[in-house]
Order: sequence, then C-alpha cells, then structure tokens
Amino acid sequence: MLTKRIIPCLDIKDGRTVKGVNFVNLRDAGDPVELAAQYARAGADELVFLDISATEEKRKTLAQLVYQVAQVLDIPFTVGGGISAVEHVETLLHNGADKVSVNSAAFRNPELIDQIAHKFGSQCLVVAIDARQIEEEWIVHLVGGKQPTTRGLFDWAQEVAQRGAGEILFTSMDHDGTKNGFANQALAQLSELVNIPIIASGGAGKPEHFSDTFQQGSADAALAASVFHFGEIDIPELKVYLQNQQIPMRI
Repeated sequence: MLTKRIIPCLDIKDGRTVKGVNFVNLRDAGDPVELAAQYARAGADELVFLDISATEEKRKTLAQLVYQVAQVLDIPFTVGGGISAVEHVETLLHNGADKVSVNSAAFRNPELIDQIAHKFGSQCLVVAIDARQIEEEWIVHLVGGKQPTTRGLFDWAQEVAQRGAGEILFTSMDHDGTKNGFANQALAQLSELVNIPIIASGGAGKPEHFSDTFQQGSADAALAASVFHFGEIDIPELKVYLQNQQIPMRI
C-alpha cells in the first residue's frame, strides 16, 4: 500500500510565511527558509510553497526565494502562485522546484494544463482548486478565494485530471484555518471521481483530523500550515500516531 504523505504549506506574502482563517486575517508565521529547513529535518514528506498574492498582484512567483528554500530541502518541493505560462514553470524548476501548482491561470486557460503536462510530465503538475459550499454545491473560487466562478468543484476536477494533472490540491475555503477537520465528504467524492492523487487542505487542528481525512476522505496526502508553524502538532509524533492507526507512513 502506498504511504500517505504529510505536507506543510508555506503561504508566502511579501517574502514572509503567513497564515489566516478562511483565506483572510493573515498573521506572520516566520521566515520561509528557516521553516523549510525545520520541516525537512522533522520528516515532512513534501513541502508546498504558495505565493498567495502573486496572482492578485499580477506578477510571477518569487523565483529567488524559491531558490533559497530549495537549497535547504531534500524532500519534494511544490511551488505555486502567479504561474500562467510554460516559461514560468521552466524558471521555477530551474530554481529548485520539483513540481508546480497552478490554480487561477489554469481555470482561465485550461490548455495550460495540457501544455505543462506535455512539456514537463504530469508528475510535475499539481492543480490547486479552492472551493466553498454555496447552497450545498461546492463552487470553485479564484485569486486566492476572492473571485467566485460558476463552475462546480467535481466537474472542474474531472477536466483537470483528463487534461493531464498529476495531482489535485483541494482546499476547502469553509474549513481553512478553522481547525475543525478536513472536508472529508467532498474529498471522498473527489477520490472516487478521479484516478490521480488528492491532497487534502483546510481544517487540520489535531492528529485525529489527519487520520479522518486518510480513512474517511480517502485523501492521499494531507496539507496543513498553522498547526505546524505554531508548534501545535509535531510532525514526527503525528506520523507515529497515524502509523498506530494502521495508516501507512514513511517514518
């Protein structure tokens, strides 16, 4: 059985790691290079770096900071934020990223998914989808959750998989930062609909939430930020706990 993955996420704004609740009320969480090195030492399976204001500010991801973070890592490293062209991907991979995460640009130009998958391989491509429930339907949102669309989560996820994405990073905006658990019902539905790995994001607050998302949500990986940044959950202890729950982990 494939091991499940624990993935800390560095949300970057103005060169610093930040964290909010439901995508707003951001607070400082530390230096991204120091945090990255700390997570690699702690046994994180991967690291995600999201330049959360790049799309809104209409600029590219902070390539120099990506390079600095990559220098302290020996685990897979995914970078996202403001990626809207194949050339951006090339720059980030050259600067040390192992994978890229695309979100708003892929939604606006779905052929970008095909282009990246064709040139670099699906294993390099994560498509991030931010969604919230509106009248019981999961609706895709863009630009860091600020812009609602008319597209449903499950419909878009199926297209993303068909076009060549290697993984889907699904963030429930309703659960983000609340520490009340992941959106496991939606995650389970996603896992049934597509045959690529699903990364759960939004809602981690205690170790049980991770075991729930692996067992009930059928997630392949669980991503979290504040519980790791502020020392509320220790990654080595979390992995031992999950292994004791019969969830396969790399320890």
